[in-house]
Amino acid sequence: MDWFKQHRQQHARRQPKVPPGAPPEWAPAIEQSSTYGLLNEASDESYEKALEFCERHPVESSTILPSRTIADIDSNGCSEWQIQARDSSPGVVVHNSDRKGGLSQICSRVGCPDTCLLSNLPIIAGQYHFPNDGGVYFEITVNKMTDPSKGGVITIGTACRPYPSWRLPGWNRLSAGLHLDDFHKFFEDPEGGRPCFPLNSPPITSVIGYTIGCGYYFSTGTMFFTIDGQRLPDAFTGIYLQNRSGIDVYAAVGVSGECDVSVNFGSTSFKWLEGNEWRWRVDRQVRKLGDDVGEQEELPAYSAR
Repeated sequence: MDWFKQHRQQHARRQPKVPPGAPPEWAPAIEQSSTYGLLNEASDESYEKALEFCERHPVESSTILPSRTIADIDSNGCSEWQIQARDSSPGVVVHNSDRKGGLSQICSRVGCPDTCLLSNLPIIAGQYHFPNDGGVYFEITVNKMTDPSKGGVITIGTACRPYPSWRLPGWNRLSAGLHLDDFHKFFEDPEGGRPCFPLNSPPITSVIGYTIGCGYYFSTGTMFFTIDGQRLPDAFTGIYLQNRSGIDVYAAVGVSGECDVSVNFGSTSFKWLEGNEWRWRVDRQVRKLGDDVGEQEELPAYSAR
């Protein structure tokens, strides 16, 4: 893990100061984009079908959570966040533990096609207050993943609803993701993504047994990832800032091939120690409505689909 030590030293020296005024605009990552995936590539048919899906189905507007959901969050905290099973994904089984401190478990079968699963509740909720410090964070632990050379992929990231369920996170609109077959990062990128590590040389050759985290800063719109509690370079900056009060953003996990993944929204301790602080908890933001929302009871309540 010498790479992580070196990166932390460089990150401390390069940490930018956020100037006052307007938030930063999104800009593409500086790394060279790849035209094709290094190990796995979606079909042209999948791409065209997703374009048609997004044209037919506009992004859902942000909503206020029902009072009952807020009461459950008050009682159970981040244990209320789970991965939502989809009837349209027969190759994937999702188990959400009923006990406090339980995790969401995703198991996909041999030959499972690209599949994206979202959280039942947003982790970035547009109608609620955006604190100036911290953000949101969650982790996945890889228990099993088919060898990438045989089509195995796991992805961690974010997406807005509705999102084409047959497309991995990061490939389509308002979605970001880190793909663990080649460690390329994607934001609205249907091609090969950009390497997350210098010279495209990740410090690990297999993700099995590792815990991967995804974090998002509210103030700068910066997304980053972690490996076993060690933070990686910032992946994207300035995402989800435009019209952020108008959208809800969900945690997204993608699988392809035979995989077994545990998802932790904070019901048990994170490997990234800073993520255990209150300012990174997924249940923090929804405790207070946004300043421009007020008592708008006429807004439609959120409902999971």
